[in-house]
Amino acid sequence: MRRARTWLPGLLLVAPSIILIGVFVYGMLGWNFRVAMTDQHDAVSEGEFVGLQNFIDIWDQQRWHLSVNHAIMFTVVFVAGALVLGWLLAFLMEKGIRGEGTFRAIYLFPMAISFVATGIVWRWLMNSGTQERAVGLNRLFDWIGLPQWQWFRDPDWGMAAMALPAIWQMSGYVMALFLAGFRGVPEELREAARVDGCTEWGVYRHVVLPLLRPVTLSALIILGHISLKVFDLIVAVSGKQIITDVPAVFMWVAVFDSNDPAKGATIASYIVLSVAIFVIPYLIWSVRKERRS
Repeated sequence: MRRARTWLPGLLLVAPSIILIGVFVYGMLGWNFRVAMTDQHDAVSEGEFVGLQNFIDIWDQQRWHLSVNHAIMFTVVFVAGALVLGWLLAFLMEKGIRGEGTFRAIYLFPMAISFVATGIVWRWLMNSGTQERAVGLNRLFDWIGLPQWQWFRDPDWGMAAMALPAIWQMSGYVMALFLAGFRGVPEELREAARVDGCTEWGVYRHVVLPLLRPVTLSALIILGHISLKVFDLIVAVSGKQIITDVPAVFMWVAVFDSNDPAKGATIASYIVLSVAIFVIPYLIWSVRKERRS
């Protein structure tokens, strides 16, 4: 009873959250995987168990290959762009500038906006109209004499352009992570490196940047899982077009437009597994790090 008095109140306090997460997160994930392993390809039948057949058959569909390729391009451009821009902003802020608080607020403000609102604004900015029909960025490019682009309607680089709104929205958050990392590096280590003859760039290369690896890993995990399940930004900018199709949009079309629950659940399962590839190793690394410390 004495031992129970130490852990039972805490368990009772968090029990509602554990139950809700167990039912509405892991329970729904289990239900999704169950549907993905059936042949329920219409809205009325219950379907029979077919194992992993749906997971294999979907690779025979051209649209699935296209959506996966688009997701990979979006992820690479978005993650790399947000990391580089966020690091650069943090580097400039770390040097100490006037009105730092104002700039921090300006850079972080886009994160407070939903992807839907961001998509609506950037849909106008990235309008593919040219010449007299040009608006947004194309009008600006025409005014300063730069070539006008097709943006997200470009068949080759459309998904790279689609990553620009996401980079704009999340780079401020990455900046905040890196800025906290910069400020967490003891000044004594920097001074010791300077005494040893390091230039300012050498200090960052050999002292600061290695200490920022945990921050970089955290930012990489956060950005990676956001990009792999992106849906609202894509739909807000271009709708459900094949030219900007990603697995999440394909899943929506399969379930609600084609009335194919099994295919939609299969796509959702692949999205969950792809996110797990990012998140699970990070969680294992975090747990091991806490145990060592």
